[in-house]
Amino acid sequence: MPMTDTAANPLLTSSPLPLFDAIRPEHVSPALDALLADANAALETAVAADTPADYDTLSRTLTVATERLGCAWGAVGHLKGVADTPELRAAFNENLPRITEFYTRQGADERLYAKYKAIAASPAAATLSAPRQQALSHWLRDFVLSGAELQGEAKVRFAQIQERLAELSQAFSEHVLDATDSFSCLVTTEELAGVPADVQAATRAAAEAAGQDGHKLTLHMPVYLPVMQYAENRALRERLYTAYVTRACEAGPPERDNTAVMAEILRLKQEEAALLGYATYADVSLVAKMAESPQQVMDFLRDLARRARPYAEKDLAELREFAAKELGLSELKSWDVSFASEKLKEARYAFSDQEVKQYFTEPKVLAGLFRIIETLFEVAIRPDSAPVWHESVRFYRIERGGELVGQFYLDPYARPGKRPGAWMDDVKGRWLRPDTGTLQTPVAHLVCNFSAPVGTKPALLTHDEVQTLFHEFGHGLHHMLTQVADLGVSGISGVEWDAVELPSQFMENFCWEWEVLKHMTAHVDSGEPLPRALFDKMIAAKNFQSGLMTLRQVEFALLDMRLHAEPGSDARIQQVVDEVRDEVAVMKPPAFNRFQHTFSHIFAGGYAAGYYSYKWAELLSADAWSAFEEEGVLNPETGRRYRREILEAGGARDAIDNFRAFRGREPKIDALLRHQGMA
Repeated sequence: MPMTDTAANPLLTSSPLPLFDAIRPEHVSPALDALLADANAALETAVAADTPADYDTLSRTLTVATERLGCAWGAVGHLKGVADTPELRAAFNENLPRITEFYTRQGADERLYAKYKAIAASPAAATLSAPRQQALSHWLRDFVLSGAELQGEAKVRFAQIQERLAELSQAFSEHVLDATDSFSCLVTTEELAGVPADVQAATRAAAEAAGQDGHKLTLHMPVYLPVMQYAENRALRERLYTAYVTRACEAGPPERDNTAVMAEILRLKQEEAALLGYATYADVSLVAKMAESPQQVMDFLRDLARRARPYAEKDLAELREFAAKELGLSELKSWDVSFASEKLKEARYAFSDQEVKQYFTEPKVLAGLFRIIETLFEVAIRPDSAPVWHESVRFYRIERGGELVGQFYLDPYARPGKRPGAWMDDVKGRWLRPDTGTLQTPVAHLVCNFSAPVGTKPALLTHDEVQTLFHEFGHGLHHMLTQVADLGVSGISGVEWDAVELPSQFMENFCWEWEVLKHMTAHVDSGEPLPRALFDKMIAAKNFQSGLMTLRQVEFALLDMRLHAEPGSDARIQQVVDEVRDEVAVMKPPAFNRFQHTFSHIFAGGYAAGYYSYKWAELLSADAWSAFEEEGVLNPETGRRYRREILEAGGARDAIDNFRAFRGREPKIDALLRHQGMA
């Protein structure tokens, strides 16, 4: 039933935090009617002849309205990611074209572009603060990339492309979610031989909840990964692997097939690049990044592949030999790799991921993580309250000297209707608001997909999941600890995409430090901390198969860059996939593998021609971490310098300048290779 009472609409309230518990699908369209009307009116006021070309005036006139629109739409998009329903999805998709149209039109409005050019050309520009000068230069660049200099037909076509791309990336994402959610199978306890007890308990509970006997298996990570790692039943591993790598492709229902979606996305991105006067979409993508050209990126990736290949070949030879000799697997198949790797790791280092997991109870891990953040960055983290979308979601505040610095939601567990993976998203940015004169503090979402607790025991995290948690917190700290108060460059805003992973990957290093781990572990049954002997085995195993893992990341990054740097790639996606594998991979997956059909990072997640950023930023983060290795892992002075030059600076300075200010020199690859045992 349509709602007309805007006063009762939770998306239109002036509450400081979104009313997640009250937002319903029927609120979305009426709220956007009002917010888009306000934003359009604000845009017209901003471009009017009698509105001065002045930074503060444009912020007050336009940014206030667009930020309100962005926060409301962000809340809807967030709910779609963590609590999807058919009704919410319908409301989201119905309004997505309107939102895309507004932002595309604003980004390409030559009248608004003229105002910002006038600000840049005025004598007052020289008196703007450094963050504002940076924000202004970003806006001018983004106007050009948003088609503000296009005329006539070209401008109309550019807008059509943006709208269609938004629809396509949304469709891609939905196909992946639906294909993942649609698969389940019932198996007996015998078929799960080797699979850890906690996973067996969770899958039995899932079957019971569905009124079925046995164990219900799905393709969600807390089930899929342990089955692939531990199930002795080879046929079961093959069945799950096949289902997983053929999601959203031609092997399944046509309405969930991403084949045509990917091709159209690539075709439209190439057309967009041509309209803007660039040879390829990869060239467009890199304008706002640290890397200078697609060729420079591919050279970097190929150099890394060349260095990693001998290690990867050795990794694979050892795995094949072990699988044949110890496991009776004369031919190692893709569905055997995780299983054989886990068994080899257990044999070589005499421990299993499962054994380690018993020490990482979620409450203890969180307490340890918070202690590190509080020690190094001189803040306090306290429980807080806010409306949430699920009873397992928690809310916290970060304070320094009793003053509020930022707040965050933590949504840790996997569940149906929640998209897979882990991510940080911003709810609000730090901003000295021009309408009220008050300082808006930043708010973030930190979302993971861990196994929920079963019975009375706390949730257990694998060491990989602990690293994931630290990774997302790194993004969150980058957003929340910023001291910049200009919206376009505070927190993660305005940070080059290939540097945005620096703070997240940096935080993962703490998960390998004894001084840290001994305080954040407690065995789920005995309460004993992680034994030093077990930690030493983990360290010995840290770079287990790092050659193979590096090549895998290079393969994904090179595939992404080639797809976006070669006009016509839309017609030969599988061919490019095969060529990249021929060049980089040491072990080829089966011909039916359709990994690219769920490569959401590049087709639905903002990493198009940017997936290399993970490795690029890893170089930066490893080199940044080496300062802590030299000066003391929990050295508050080093922490203060890192906070000041990297976290607090946000996007107000170029990332390379932030890095130089912290490290006192240019970045080097040495630390990355050393950290991965490939020095």
